[in-house]
Amino acid sequence: MHMAKKILVFAGSARTGSLNKCFAQLAAKRIEALGGEATFIDLKDYPCPLFDEDIEAQGMPENVVKLREMLAEHDGLVISSPEYNGFITPLLKNTLDWLSRPDDNTPGLALFAGKPAGLLGASPGGLGGIRAMAGVQQLMHNLNLVVIPPAMTLPGAGNAFDDNGAFKESAQAEQLDALCQRVIEAVNALR
Repeated sequence: MHMAKKILVFAGSARTGSLNKCFAQLAAKRIEALGGEATFIDLKDYPCPLFDEDIEAQGMPENVVKLREMLAEHDGLVISSPEYNGFITPLLKNTLDWLSRPDDNTPGLALFAGKPAGLLGASPGGLGGIRAMAGVQQLMHNLNLVVIPPAMTLPGAGNAFDDNGAFKESAQAEQLDALCQRVIEAVNALR
């Protein structure tokens, strides 16, 4: 039986009303609209301790196990990364660090290996989170994800979404659809 290829979508911010969360939710909706299958998750629902091998030695925290199971069930990723002081957020780094750990069933990077990943970033300022992109891309490459270029950054994100969470500007909508389409095609091309 051929299972539909699924794309896991989340943001590197847990804040209520996060612009990156809005961006990720919109990406998940667009993936569905374009014929893909997306699962949006809010990392606020899966709080994990700061990565520490002493904690890991006592067994994977419950939410880490849940996130790992979810990642294992998906064939690709779309991540919307905010930037804090021009860098990746501690939440996103910590989440990816936990997900990269080996356990009884999975060698280290096996959950990521070869999965296509789309990268988004939003900020209220004029740079749209672009300063964090190089660091996030480097981390994703280190995790053996296949980053689908180009990433999409969203400057002025505070005014970008309408009341329904869609883009006000058609050019931004087209840019997001193009990235989502590339990720869907990459995921569908996997054996």
